[in-house]
Amino acid sequence: MHIAAIGGSDAGISAALRAREVDPGAEVTVVVADAYPNFSICGIPYYVSGEVPHWQKLAHRTIGDLEAAGMALRLDTTARRIDVQGRKLLVTGPGGAEDLIPYDQLVIGTGAVPVRPPIDGLRVLGPGDGVHLLHSMGDTFALMGTLAEVALASAVIVGAGYIGLEMADALTTRGLAVTQIEQLPEVLPTVDPQLGALVHTELAGRGVEVLTGTAVKSVAKAAPGAPGRLRVDAVTSAGEPVTRHADLVLVVVGVRPDTSLAASAGAALGAKGAIAVDRWMRTGLPDIYAAGDCVVTFHRLLKETYLPLGTTAHKQGRVAGENACGGSRLFAGSLGTQVVKVFDQAAARTGLRDHEAAAAGYDPVTIGAEADDHKAYYPGSHRIRMRFTGDRATGRLLGVQLFGHKNAEIAKRVDIAAAAIFHGMTVDEVSDLDLSYTPPLGSPWDAVQIGAQAWTRHARQP
Repeated sequence: MHIAAIGGSDAGISAALRAREVDPGAEVTVVVADAYPNFSICGIPYYVSGEVPHWQKLAHRTIGDLEAAGMALRLDTTARRIDVQGRKLLVTGPGGAEDLIPYDQLVIGTGAVPVRPPIDGLRVLGPGDGVHLLHSMGDTFALMGTLAEVALASAVIVGAGYIGLEMADALTTRGLAVTQIEQLPEVLPTVDPQLGALVHTELAGRGVEVLTGTAVKSVAKAAPGAPGRLRVDAVTSAGEPVTRHADLVLVVVGVRPDTSLAASAGAALGAKGAIAVDRWMRTGLPDIYAAGDCVVTFHRLLKETYLPLGTTAHKQGRVAGENACGGSRLFAGSLGTQVVKVFDQAAARTGLRDHEAAAAGYDPVTIGAEADDHKAYYPGSHRIRMRFTGDRATGRLLGVQLFGHKNAEIAKRVDIAAAAIFHGMTVDEVSDLDLSYTPPLGSPWDAVQIGAQAWTRHARQP
């Protein structure tokens, strides 16, 4: 059995590792487009900030670890074409020479690529000018090269999603004056505006200039004598022009699935143009699986969607690797559980927001609530702001959003909600969970349970 996996990030490596666990005799080849297999792309902002001291620390496993696990790595190698009938993969190696890799089973984990918004100048200017996208280790090294330049004082970040917020934190920590520009009405648009506004306040309190409802139209080299080498022109939703100057421009407005290889082989595409797969991660092409940020995602409440997340990619890759070795494991599904740290605060969500639940056919009720992370009489307590969404008719828990101090266990508390939604619990049943308590760490009713009780009281009102 020879299994080939395309992609050296979460899905491809997870598939290769699982295949070797299931069948230690299997030959596994992983085709990696760069020289950095199994690196934590999610950790890049913390390397940029200096909190992670060296880029090599971002490696989940070293090349030696991966090879010791029994996989053959083809680094700096690009997959060009899949011969479906002949079960061969055409690749181009580091020297440009073409090679054919035969396979019995193939796992496609090509991931996603950064979205390039329609900003004038973005395709003309690049890292050498101080204009960057951020998605790979190569992008990271280019950015760090710019940051090493003398007298770099300011930055404009286009986009205020997860990576944009983390990079605002990182660049501010490095001492740059940061302006963050977001086209939508509030930062972190994956949570409700009530919580996004709290993130906005945290950014502003740390000196970040935040411009929401503002679309960047062009990036150009600044005129001599300007307070920065780049000029960014934008327009507000009211039509007012906005101009900022900076030494660095970082564009992080999301990703799209990288599907050209699979599509050219005949794979069907689904939501957002991602590769269509079933819950066994099968593409419909014989002996070809796909996983990670390049594929559609089975969502436990929405069914099919596109939801690129590292946690999901790891799980899907593991399923694909097992099934490539003859298994029959299903991908259990995602809820879009996410968390982000912004300076000293954290925001998290799982499941559906009110408008998402309504669009999916539910009859949602959403309420806000607050609670302390532990007993207030013990020093150091922090207030947690919450948004609970449940179905009016059935009481089923559909979604939870949290905001609070980074020491308030925001991530673990949203995980409680994720587990409850995963198993179809009602909001009221969350109060029945047997959760831990000691005054320095919690309360007899955990903050999540207090939020659930607030929802239940509201839902029972006539």
